[in-house]
Amino acid sequence: MMIGTLVNTGAVVAGSAIGLAAGTRLPERIKIVLMQALGLAVVAIGLRMALEAQHTLLAIGCLLLGGVTGELLRIEQRLDNLAETLSRTLRSNSSRFVEGFVTATLLYLTGAMTIVGSIQDGTIGDPSVLLVKSLLDGVASVALASSLGVGVMFSALPVLLVQGGITLLAAQLAFLSQPAVLDTVNATGGLLILGIGINLLEIGRIHVGNLLPALLYAIVGALLFP
Repeated sequence: MMIGTLVNTGAVVAGSAIGLAAGTRLPERIKIVLMQALGLAVVAIGLRMALEAQHTLLAIGCLLLGGVTGELLRIEQRLDNLAETLSRTLRSNSSRFVEGFVTATLLYLTGAMTIVGSIQDGTIGDPSVLLVKSLLDGVASVALASSLGVGVMFSALPVLLVQGGITLLAAQLAFLSQPAVLDTVNATGGLLILGIGINLLEIGRIHVGNLLPALLYAIVGALLFP
């Protein structure tokens, strides 16, 4: 139980530690190239997830509803406040702590692999999806932490809480494994990940945190309109 989440959390911490150690020795131009490469990879992953899905229109509708809901709830502001509280508590002198924490948290938790992997780990004890996700997150942590600092490492905490929570509740959330639900979540999650990639490439500023309710709307929408 929860082996996949524990490995994933450890991968984020280990990758961040490597990135922090390397970051002090890497020239700024190398960090910029790493972030650009990661941004392009994230954009590609997001596009693939969104375009492979069958319920794209439903995902777009969920994204619109989610954006309105997130803005009203000020989700991204709350994430920023949480990161700032952590930074003050830890007395971190990193000027990019908040950006690192929020960017990494959103990247690691908005993909469909989070839901699918957690359900499989909780219901049938199969952590394979989360183990693959751990590898991806670990590599991403190296690149992110080298540029954005120690805030990336502390994104391991929400990974542990969210994925662990879904895993423990998996028996009651078995409906999430329905093909229609996974397809819509995959499409919606892909669009969110695409937004993260755009932010990493500094093409624009998308408030991805405020779009997170779209994932909940995707689940409900898929159940109502399979």
